[in-house]
Amino acid sequence: MFALAACGGGGDDGDGDGNGGRGGVSSDDTSKAGDGGDTGEGQDPNRVDGPVTIDGATEGGTVTVLSNAGLNTMDPSEAYYQNTTSILTSLVTRQLTQYVYDEESETMILIPDLATSLGEPSDDFKTWTFELKDGIKYEDGTPVKPEDFVYAAARSMDRTQFPEGPAYSNDFFKGGSTYEGPFTGKGLDGFDAVTVEGNKLTYHMDTPFPDLPYWLSFAAMGPIPEKQGSDPAAYALHPLATGPYKFADYTPEKALTLVRNDQWDPNSDPGRTAYPDSYNFKLQEASEKIDELMVGDKGDAQTTLTYDDVLSANYRDMNESGRLVVGSFPLTSYWGMDYRKITDLKVRQALAYAFPYADFYRATGLIDGVTAIPGSTLMPPGTPGRVEFNPIPDHEIGTTDTDKAKQLLEEAGAVGFEIKWPYANDDEQAVAGKNAIVASLEKAGFKASPLPTTVAELSTVRADPDADINVRPAGWIADWPSGGSWFPPVIQSTNLQKEGLGSNYSVFNEPAIDQKIKDILQMDVEEQPAAWGALDEEVMTDYLPLFVTRYGGVAQQHGSKIMGHYIDNTIGMPTWKNIYVAQ
Repeated sequence: MFALAACGGGGDDGDGDGNGGRGGVSSDDTSKAGDGGDTGEGQDPNRVDGPVTIDGATEGGTVTVLSNAGLNTMDPSEAYYQNTTSILTSLVTRQLTQYVYDEESETMILIPDLATSLGEPSDDFKTWTFELKDGIKYEDGTPVKPEDFVYAAARSMDRTQFPEGPAYSNDFFKGGSTYEGPFTGKGLDGFDAVTVEGNKLTYHMDTPFPDLPYWLSFAAMGPIPEKQGSDPAAYALHPLATGPYKFADYTPEKALTLVRNDQWDPNSDPGRTAYPDSYNFKLQEASEKIDELMVGDKGDAQTTLTYDDVLSANYRDMNESGRLVVGSFPLTSYWGMDYRKITDLKVRQALAYAFPYADFYRATGLIDGVTAIPGSTLMPPGTPGRVEFNPIPDHEIGTTDTDKAKQLLEEAGAVGFEIKWPYANDDEQAVAGKNAIVASLEKAGFKASPLPTTVAELSTVRADPDADINVRPAGWIADWPSGGSWFPPVIQSTNLQKEGLGSNYSVFNEPAIDQKIKDILQMDVEEQPAAWGALDEEVMTDYLPLFVTRYGGVAQQHGSKIMGHYIDNTIGMPTWKNIYVAQ
């Protein structure tokens, strides 16, 4: 967000960041920034074995990574932000499937990881079978067992223990609506969504799930041994590595050091490399300080990278340096308007008119057309089935019209309506963005009451359904190329007492829409894209539970000795598996 976006999640400046578009492009070609993309539709089921080598790559060195954002949680079952997801799945944990960067197409493709294939589905996509590779070990030398995947899947369904974790297991897996996870006192009793036969795992669904191989690439679905994973507080501080790096030192939200995992077998890994000796993540650093170091490229800055976007003031210098990589990804940043508290459609429309799009971009250091692309629909460009439409009557996308906003407030009898949203008061860009929003809302006739919090606490406040706010700035990144990774998590209602907000930051609750989501998930795969597009238009036009502040692009900096830094177009992060340090 930059609290980074969850693959889903939100942002401390009123935005989020996330999964998407085209992969990395060089600094002299920004044409692909923000153009949407295929969100990783490409697959190579035959890429099974390693090792992976990169021509000219050299071993050694420490990569320093700077970011303004902290790491929300590093427990694999709950890690669901850009940074936490990307760091874990690329460097630390392995899953049944994984993404790799293809330089020719400049996009990510899905390949096997711990499985010998991308799975064998039944005709109705309600069961999938995967065979595990032999000889995989955790960092402590103990073998990975099929039962560890069963435990991880059960763990992923515990919305009480992991309220911000991805909920796809609950949405699709057998018993997902009734099994509450292993921390309820019942352990694995009643859990039969994943079964084991020898070295084979079979996943059983209540709902057809053709996208399961994508879901299995997430950290939540990698192996977790029950003995260690039964203590979530401890496991979040040191998840067991199966990938090329393991935790050495970790201070939550502040710092993380990764060192080589000598139990990782490169011959079994068709996607990862391990050229650097270590990674040193320094977090919650001031954005201006990060840019100053990166532009200067002196000393240790030469072996440093950041996944934060370059500030607009430094864009030209970095663009000319050849050390900027630009790409797009399927992020929709938005203001989620609490459906329980802002009940009048005209008030919600008035907010969309009143938002200071251009001023907000400038204030927060976003670059119009590169890291901020005006948008209107929940599903961003490149999503299969997307329909181009404008849900706000007579509104020019990405423009501010405070007169029209005031007119709508007057029609609704709501002049002076109070808007409360959280922002990080320890981040200069977030404060500047807040100031731009306050000025525009008050000009439009709203009462603006921003709630100060911190970068570290923003996601906690936003996830609290009882917080004294009625707007939740957020961002969502497609988890795979389908409307099925947008509407169930972002729009479908949740049981607030049992599940919390989940990723429904608008607290949207319309039973008719819930039913349509369920109906679409039961359709033939070929029919679903058009149905998701139609649902997007209906939800956004008839209800408008959220309005789009921007679509996403990234412009990331690296030092002159960092090689292989491209953009992972599924999540808007660096391609960690390609990175090495020039010696």
